[in-house]
Amino acid sequence: MEGYADQGTGTDSTDQIGFGAARRARKNRRGLTVFQLKVIGAVALLLSAGSTTIVPLFFGSDTNNMTSLTAMVLSEVASWFAIPIYAWLLVQGFLKTHSRVAYGLQLFALAVVCEVPYDLATSGKTFDLGSQNPVFGLFVAFVVLAALEWVGEHYQKAMKVVFSVLLVVVGLLWDLLLRVGLRQHMMSIGAVTLGFALIFKLMRQYENSMMFTAGLFGAVMMITPGVGVAFVHYDNGRLGYKHSWTKWVFYALYPIILIICAFCAKLA
Repeated sequence: MEGYADQGTGTDSTDQIGFGAARRARKNRRGLTVFQLKVIGAVALLLSAGSTTIVPLFFGSDTNNMTSLTAMVLSEVASWFAIPIYAWLLVQGFLKTHSRVAYGLQLFALAVVCEVPYDLATSGKTFDLGSQNPVFGLFVAFVVLAALEWVGEHYQKAMKVVFSVLLVVVGLLWDLLLRVGLRQHMMSIGAVTLGFALIFKLMRQYENSMMFTAGLFGAVMMITPGVGVAFVHYDNGRLGYKHSWTKWVFYALYPIILIICAFCAKLA
């Protein structure tokens, strides 16, 4: 998997005066691998799922207890820094996968597998429409990106713009109406994931502008997603692991975390 620095054409003003080229060369030597980004994202997943399940085991489940309530809210809000990380990984997978159909089916299958553990961990119910797990947000973003690319190949000028806007609106409504990744009634992770995915896909040729726009968008979305953009900024484009089965470990990690957290919720 190549980093975004290799995809751009260096058209930002900082690239033109040499800063961008120097930074890309520095990132090729150092920075964060895909493996490291996924590990950081996994920590955030644990913070999110554990905010209402593991945290109450230590501080109590009484919402009138300000210490417990503060710890739960801080854990949840802090976990949101993973949103741009997973959006970035989604876009890189979308661009580099050998089969987009297979990639999309993998995301959908993971979302379905995670739903029952997610409902058990978040509401204690086997089936709950109050919030759908955030993997569905990744799937929605994937579908929107694929549809936008198809429109770009088959339409031009005004029709391309009209259909593209309609697709984004449909994707956004899908996230909001289905309550994809709705957390604490404050953040629609699905909608924010879609926003980051669009920024990373549509602006990938303009690295500095892309990162600035993503950082600003993240800052508006409760601050912490903006922090996640800093991790994405230091992606060096390397996988960081040698075995192909490693990626399946990360696929399995989220449902495992949810199952553990659902068990902790029962204890709490």
